[in-house]
Amino acid sequence: MPELPEVEVVRRGLERWVSGRVVADVQVLHPRAVRRHLAGGVDFGDRLTGHRIGLAQRRGKYLWLPLADSAQSVLAHLGMSGQLLVQPQEAPDEKHLRIRMRFADEQGTELRFVDQRTFGGLSLHDNTPDGLPDVIAHIARDPMDSAFDDAAFHLALRRRRTTIKRALLDQSLISGVGNIYADEALWRAKLHYERPTGTFTRPRTAELLGHVRDVMNAALAVGGTSFDSLYVNVNGESGYFDRSLDAYGRENEPCRRCGAAIRRRPWMNRSSYFCPRCQRPPRVAS
Repeated sequence: MPELPEVEVVRRGLERWVSGRVVADVQVLHPRAVRRHLAGGVDFGDRLTGHRIGLAQRRGKYLWLPLADSAQSVLAHLGMSGQLLVQPQEAPDEKHLRIRMRFADEQGTELRFVDQRTFGGLSLHDNTPDGLPDVIAHIARDPMDSAFDDAAFHLALRRRRTTIKRALLDQSLISGVGNIYADEALWRAKLHYERPTGTFTRPRTAELLGHVRDVMNAALAVGGTSFDSLYVNVNGESGYFDRSLDAYGRENEPCRRCGAAIRRRPWMNRSSYFCPRCQRPPRVAS
């Protein structure tokens, strides 16, 4: 799943190439791409036609296009393989093109939703008073948000009585962090993924948040992390942060800090990568 940096790269592209344009028509080419819009593809297109797209927004891993002249937004679910591409109108259709959005101007480009595995899609939702699509009102602010409250996060972290990686992936506590960047931030902070959250002091929480922000900013600077051709920006370009990863995906490779072999362990139907020397497991109470 794409995480905050990958989604932010797409948001910036949409802000540049789509925000401010008026929708001329929408073609839904696969019903699963609008399955969360229960009224169906024709209704989805009809409701968007004639509206102006507002400034593209993101919270955590969630991306949406508000309608500037309406109290509704188009929420994008990228899923495992969803792509929002801005393409010339004359460009050949992608093999897995699901939705096409054309605009009432002379720019000569259109927005395409392409999804190989059909887990993602677009849907139209009412906005909350805060401007979020109502279905994601429960999602916490992300650490790149200027309104993120570090002190409140620390208190909530202590109350959860869980382990640190589980907490980092809890989108109701802190949004935008997924498996890759959790492993990277924990490696930088020299913390084991099973460290109990109840043991965190304010300085330790602040240090960890600093590493979360640093690794996300570093990923943003090079366009995010792309392990295959499915993770691209609106121009179809891949990110390069996978070349800079310190822990994730580096099983048996030497730790760049101490030289010990990076280990991988199964974790919640995923994997956790860590250095056994730098990130020692918590002591088990006897």
